[in-house]
Amino acid sequence: MPQRVSPSPVSPSPAPSLSPAALPGYRPAAPTAAELLDFARRTAADRELVDSLPLDPEGRTWVRLDGPGGSEAWLIGWPPGTGTGWHDHAESLGAFATARGTLTERSLAVRLPAGGWKTLELADGVDRSRRLAEGDGRAFGRHHVHEVFNESPDAHAVSVHAYYPPLPLIRRFSRAGAVLRLEHVERPEDWQ
Repeated sequence: MPQRVSPSPVSPSPAPSLSPAALPGYRPAAPTAAELLDFARRTAADRELVDSLPLDPEGRTWVRLDGPGGSEAWLIGWPPGTGTGWHDHAESLGAFATARGTLTERSLAVRLPAGGWKTLELADGVDRSRRLAEGDGRAFGRHHVHEVFNESPDAHAVSVHAYYPPLPLIRRFSRAGAVLRLEHVERPEDWQ
């Protein structure tokens, strides 16, 4: 009589796992404005990083950071009395958080046309203003027009900014009363 052999119990081997990033054509999910704000706030709370930024008494300083999901991020130092002037971030979402000091943001509560104009007259009631003290932040959508500045007469401010997609351009504006004028367009090679 032949001997009967029972198969030994075998544990199924786990299927090999692949990171989605290893798949051809993989692109991470685009970060939301809320995720950019969370990143900006967490990064602004990193004292060692914030303290590592060289500060210049005359002009803004900046260091590029790795943002979430392929976003562009910056750590920026603001000497007393400095600001950005009026500008937008084209098709990018964004967020920023104050890491040290206080920043003031003035913004327009209106979406501007993407192109085909040089001068616009703004309606009454479109101006907004907010102060962002250390730890405060804000997120914004595409085509957000604002200016950010450090009003302090004697203290630097430091902030963290993140944008997705990475900034394709920045439109710079001048403003006289209700008239907003497109002055020039900057490309990434102008500020990197």
